[in-house]
Amino acid sequence: MEDSLDLPLREVLPIIQKRIIEQTTYFGVTALKNPFDFWIYQELIHRVQPDFIIEIGNHKGGGTLALAHLCDLLGKGKVIGVDLDHARIPDVVRNHPRVTFIEGDACASFGRVANLIAPGDHCLIIEDSLHTLENTRNVLRTYSPLIQPGGYFIVEDGICHHGLDIAPFPGPYEAIEEFVAENPHFVVDRSFESFLITWNPKGFLRKVDPAQNGGLR
Repeated sequence: MEDSLDLPLREVLPIIQKRIIEQTTYFGVTALKNPFDFWIYQELIHRVQPDFIIEIGNHKGGGTLALAHLCDLLGKGKVIGVDLDHARIPDVVRNHPRVTFIEGDACASFGRVANLIAPGDHCLIIEDSLHTLENTRNVLRTYSPLIQPGGYFIVEDGICHHGLDIAPFPGPYEAIEEFVAENPHFVVDRSFESFLITWNPKGFLRKVDPAQNGGLR
């Protein structure tokens, strides 16, 4: 590490990305999560005490299992995992009593997800699926009605072409900007970027009363 102290941030980010993609696990299960951001997730989950965490895009399930374990510690909450294909999810994740998987396109599966949630339930949503502008924007528009005022919609990987030259462009960052411009019920809460290094720039969206949006956008 001593030899890397003078590296510019633009050279540090690909090193972290390589570690995330190639080595990062949670309880032995591959988890494509930046650890800085996941620490923020547990702070946010403790703060908002969600009844449901909807994780859109589950890969091999390490992030899903970590979210379920946070719910265990909290003593409440369930995790709904939505993805096109769950064939790579191991049994240790599938069999967790707080986890339900729904297979299929996220927007097309919205009704199946919504049927699991009662009126008044508080949802935290994490979008981590296909990182195109169109897909991210559609997921935001489709799932945002599930969030109660004070709740959060997290959009992952806004770092694409805003720190790392990976994935489609335009992508999640641009989808976030379009969504908050058209939807006065959501503002960008940048207080959750306080570690400086985040894979989710502008990606923590808080639902508010549009008359009291706090000027965070």
